[in-house]
Amino acid sequence: MPKRIYVADDEKNIRSLMKIFLENEGYLVETFSDGYSIMEALRRQMPDMLILDVMMPGEDGLSICAEIRKSSSVPIIIVSAKDSPMDRVVGITLGSDDYVTKPFLPLELTARVKALFRRAELAGGDNRQADRVPYECGNLRLYAQERKVTVHEDAFSVTPMEFEFLLYLLERKETAVSKQELQTQVWGNEGRGEDTRMQDDLVKRLRKKLRQQDASVSVETIWGYGYRITEKRSGE
Repeated sequence: MPKRIYVADDEKNIRSLMKIFLENEGYLVETFSDGYSIMEALRRQMPDMLILDVMMPGEDGLSICAEIRKSSSVPIIIVSAKDSPMDRVVGITLGSDDYVTKPFLPLELTARVKALFRRAELAGGDNRQADRVPYECGNLRLYAQERKVTVHEDAFSVTPMEFEFLLYLLERKETAVSKQELQTQVWGNEGRGEDTRMQDDLVKRLRKKLRQQDASVSVETIWGYGYRITEKRSGE
């Protein structure tokens, strides 16, 4: 079945452009001009992906993203004319999986959409070893096939990108993984060095969630290199 994508943007030309390029890739695309209409559509049916503009009438894209993340891990791409580090941090903190700044090339957007879907398909496939056996670190468990994460056996809410990041590190537990490797294998944007900021933002958000749920797991920064996931030592 073709993947269904909802696109919300108050600029008609941008909506039409995204719809044309995404439909040319075989996706089913529905467009919305304001926050009210897309929220109404979301209450009727959840799509396979959301592309949300930040500034639009009704609820803005960031508010919608935060609301959806309370109950769904559907992939979300934020589109915005704002490109400051703080704007990106806010978008990622609220649960988006990617952040695209205007003006953008339609081919760049479709490439990012494909990359998000590809990660979800790989994670949900049967090509991982021991899919039904959870990856463990401290009191955190990740079930690859079920796409479920628990802490203290309680559900631990993560976005699709957070899930992929945790899975990649847990597969290499106690081993340092470079940002360049993560960029290629998790984000799928080889050569886009500036996007490593999104890794930093994601790690900050994950650390906050892990502290709030009293997880005995540490996502360590290896300065000048990357990250490593380890079990917290006694007293940490």
